[in-house]
Amino acid sequence: MMYYEIHRMDREDCSVSYISRTLGINRRTVKKYLLMSEQDYEQHLISGTRRPKTLLPYEGFIKERLTLYPDTSAAQLFDWLKEHHADLPPVSSRTVFNFVASMREKYNIPRTKMLRDCGPVPELPYGLQVQVDFGQYNMRRSDGGTAKVFFLTMVLSRSRYKYVWFLDHPFTTEEAITAHEAGFAFFGGVAGEAVYDQDRLFLISENHGDLILTDAFRQYVRLRAFRLHFCRKADPQSKGKVENVIRYVKQNFLYNRTYYDPDTLQEEALGWLGRTANALTHEGTGKVPYSEWVTEQPFLVPYTPIAVTPVKAAYTVRKDNTICFKSNYYSLPLGTYQGRGSQVTLQVEGTQLVIWGEEGKLICKHTISAGKGQKIINNDHKRDKSGPISALIEEVAALLEEPDLGRQLLQRIRKDKPRYVRDQLLLLREIIQGADKEIVKQALEYALARQIVSATDFRALVAHYGKQKEQKDGQSNIRYLNPLGGKLPLAALTAPDKSNIDDYEQLLNGK
Repeated sequence: MMYYEIHRMDREDCSVSYISRTLGINRRTVKKYLLMSEQDYEQHLISGTRRPKTLLPYEGFIKERLTLYPDTSAAQLFDWLKEHHADLPPVSSRTVFNFVASMREKYNIPRTKMLRDCGPVPELPYGLQVQVDFGQYNMRRSDGGTAKVFFLTMVLSRSRYKYVWFLDHPFTTEEAITAHEAGFAFFGGVAGEAVYDQDRLFLISENHGDLILTDAFRQYVRLRAFRLHFCRKADPQSKGKVENVIRYVKQNFLYNRTYYDPDTLQEEALGWLGRTANALTHEGTGKVPYSEWVTEQPFLVPYTPIAVTPVKAAYTVRKDNTICFKSNYYSLPLGTYQGRGSQVTLQVEGTQLVIWGEEGKLICKHTISAGKGQKIINNDHKRDKSGPISALIEEVAALLEEPDLGRQLLQRIRKDKPRYVRDQLLLLREIIQGADKEIVKQALEYALARQIVSATDFRALVAHYGKQKEQKDGQSNIRYLNPLGGKLPLAALTAPDKSNIDDYEQLLNGK
C-alpha cells in the first residue's frame, strides 16, 4: 500500500521530494500520509469508500491505460476519457487528478519516468571541436543589491580547456563574436568545428538542414571558416561538456562572489581559469586541462586577429516614428516615417543602438534596454527640426506663381494654428508639388477671399478645381458641389412635399 511504502522510505531517511519522484505522487500527498497514524489512515480509507466517486464507472478504462502506459499524466487521461466516453459527466481536472492518484495507489502503478538511452562518446581528436554556450547569474553587489551578469563559455572538447567572457547586459551578435575572438586568442588557435544551441544570436532557422544564419554571424563564420553544428532544440545532453562548464562557472566561481563592474569580474575570471578551472585535474578525464591544452594547441588552426565589420541591419519605421528592436520600441525624430516602406539601418555598438538614415546619415542613438515591451523615448524626438518655420514658409511660397499671395495665406495659417503650423506647411508643400499650377492659383485666390486658413481645406479646393477642369475637358460629366461655401444649386434647396397627418387619421376613422 502507498501509505506503508511512504513510511518505509521515510524511515530510510528519504526526503519528501525523493519519495514524491519515486512513487509518482504529489509532495503534499506524501506530507499528508507522513502525518497520519495507521488509525488515521484506516479512517481515511473508510471515509473514502463511503463517498461516491464520479469517475468510478471508468475505473477499468483508467486502470488499463495506466497498466499499459505508466508514465501517462492525469491531464492526458482526462483527454482520453473525453475522447472515448461521450457520456463522461462534467468534472474538473482536479477530480481526474485525484482519481488517477487513487488508482495508482490502489493498484500500485507508480508513474515511471522515461529515461533516455545514452552511450559513451569516444574522445574526439585534438583540435577538432569547441563547444559554446551562454549563461546568466544574479550576483550580490557591494552595496547589498543584486546584479545580473551574462557570460559566454567556450571549452575545447578534447582537452577541456575553458574560457569565459562576462558582460553586464544581454549579448548581441556582435558582442558574442567579440567573445569568440577573445576565446580563440586565449586558446591560441581556432577549432575545426563549433557546437551551439539554436540561439537566436546565431541562427534564424534550421531550414531543413540549409542553415539560415544571422547576417553578422554568417559574415564571421565565412571569415573564420570553421564548421557549425547546431544541437536539436531542448537537447542539452548533446553538448554536455559546455553544459558542465556553465554549472562549474556558477557554482565554483560566481557563487558568493561580490560584483563590482564587468572589467573587474573579467579580470577575476581569468585568474580563476588559471588557478582552478584549467589547473585542477578533470574528474572525467583524470587529466589537467592545461597539460592537455599544451598537447592540443598545435592541432588548432593558428589564430590571427581579424577585423569584423559591424553589420547594419535594416528595420522598418513604424507610423509613430519608432522601430521595434528585440521586443522594445525606440523613438525616432519626427519625419523619419515617410510612408509605407520607410526603413533605417541599425548597428549595435556596445550598449548603444546606433540608427542611420537611408542615405547613411546618423539619426540618433539609444541605450539598449535589457527589458521587454519597453518604450524608449527621447523627448527631443517629438520636435521636427527640419528647419525654422520662417524658412519653411519661404520654401512653400517659392513654389507658387505668386509668392506674395502665398505668404499672406501662410502667415494667416501660422497665426491661426501656431501649434500645428509645421504640419500645415508640410502638407501644403506636398499639395502644391503634386498639383497643376493654374489650379493651385485658383485655390489660393479663393482661400484668401474666403478667409480659409486650413491646409486640408486648401487640399479640398485643389481637388474641386481639378474636377472642374476635368469636366471642362470632357473627361467627366459628374457635377460636384463647392465643398467650402458659395451658392448651392436651386435643386439642392428644393424641399420635398409633406403629407398632413390629419388626412390619414380621417381615413382610418372612416370620416
